[in-house]
Amino acid sequence: MTSRPPRELAARRSRRRSRKGGQGALFLIALLLGGSGLIRVGLSTGHALANADAAAPDPGPVAASSVCEPDAGALAMLEEIRGREARLKEREAAAADQAQALALARAEVDGKLAELVAAEERLAATLTLADQAADQDVTRLVAVYEQMKPKDAASLFAEMDPDFAAGFLARMRPDAAAAVMAGLEPKVAYTISVVLAGRNAAAPKE
Repeated sequence: MTSRPPRELAARRSRRRSRKGGQGALFLIALLLGGSGLIRVGLSTGHALANADAAAPDPGPVAASSVCEPDAGALAMLEEIRGREARLKEREAAAADQAQALALARAEVDGKLAELVAAEERLAATLTLADQAADQDVTRLVAVYEQMKPKDAASLFAEMDPDFAAGFLARMRPDAAAAVMAGLEPKVAYTISVVLAGRNAAAPKE
């Protein structure tokens, strides 16, 4: 193998180094150009988005205004509805109070009527007993007058009121009543006869 002179070796090494240095410079330039392009793309995209945001309308204030500031007419209508509802509740409460008061008054009246009916029934029973007792007393007196002597009975009947005497004579046996009438003075007997005739005429006929 032939050995090369030192100058030729040095020249070859120098060419290799220059080639490597040129390749590194080209790579660095390409990298810078690529980064510059990316930066430009990013800047243009940012400007486009900013322009789009600026051109788009802002709905925020409109939405906030529509929510926070309702229509005055709607508020007035709502207040009117609430007022009517309150008045209706007041009327319902008043009607309920009146119904309760009427129920209490009706119950009290029913109680008073029941007491009155009971009192009337007791009074009617008492009067019935009194009438029965009076009738029994009259019946006993009639029996006593029938058993008396006609002369003595006539003296007693002459002192009686004609209506009172006629009532006893009407309940006596016909024969006993005739004996008493025969013992009376003609004027007294006539008066009692008129009273008896009037009672018989007023009595209901079948």
